[in-house]
Amino acid sequence: MHDVYRLGASLYVPAIHPKLKDALRGAIFGGVRSLIACTEDSIAEADVDRALGNLSRLLPHLPQRDQGPLRFIRPRNAVVLAELLRMDGIERVHGFVIPKADVDTLSPYESALGRHDYWLMPTLETSAVFDPLALRELRQRLTAAAIKRHILALRIGGNDLLKMLGLRRLRGVSIYQTPLGLLIPQLVLAFRAFGIHLTAPVFDFIDDPQTLADEVRQDVQMGLIGKTAIHPDQIPVIEEGLAVSEHELELARQILAPRREAVFRLHGAMIEKAVHQEWAYAILARAGTARVALEVGG
Repeated sequence: MHDVYRLGASLYVPAIHPKLKDALRGAIFGGVRSLIACTEDSIAEADVDRALGNLSRLLPHLPQRDQGPLRFIRPRNAVVLAELLRMDGIERVHGFVIPKADVDTLSPYESALGRHDYWLMPTLETSAVFDPLALRELRQRLTAAAIKRHILALRIGGNDLLKMLGLRRLRGVSIYQTPLGLLIPQLVLAFRAFGIHLTAPVFDFIDDPQTLADEVRQDVQMGLIGKTAIHPDQIPVIEEGLAVSEHELELARQILAPRREAVFRLHGAMIEKAVHQEWAYAILARAGTARVALEVGG
């Protein structure tokens, strides 16, 4: 449960970026908790070989997994994933972001992954997302197959989904003011109760921090974990929105206190331990409390 809360603002970096090595090492972009080196939509087809060559050169020089930010690679397809898995130093990344993921496209990636031990973050960005039956099939696939242990979270590909509707986000408009504002709750209902987390989609505008901050608050209320960032300037705004307040932290600790009564009143609200425990654990995880038992018993 706790690892997914380490994502924070996930910064996408094209795999041909001249500072990719420093980014993945955590030497630049201060405060970023996770990075995704992209070989898919952020680069042209003609640049794929250059991107893979760049990754091949820098992977052996990255820190071990327990050092620096979380590091992911977005392969262009399953063939590229197989090539990545053969590279020296690939064990220094934490996982892969699977593009255009649905029931029909997952099998080649699963075959390429084999027995390798990496996290996967499939991206929901195909027309299947608009079909409740297809979502159910995908959920059954992700919760029943051997791939389940690899799934860290599902990513919501907001721009690709809007493109299918012939839409583009306007300045000052939250994702929840678009048709995806109706879709995101359906995705939460389809996956979250079955133990699959979702991350929040990208916000297109770098110079509109207020709308981004408003959207992050709605992401958190919706139960989404982490959010895609397209520019380093978005990182502090996202991280501030994901931060846990002292009020929330106090409430979570009260709910999980071992000798607390089953129902109690706090700050003018009725609290039921049995009902609110999962929320409380999530708050402690968001706050970076890895050793929940120590915090609860304190």
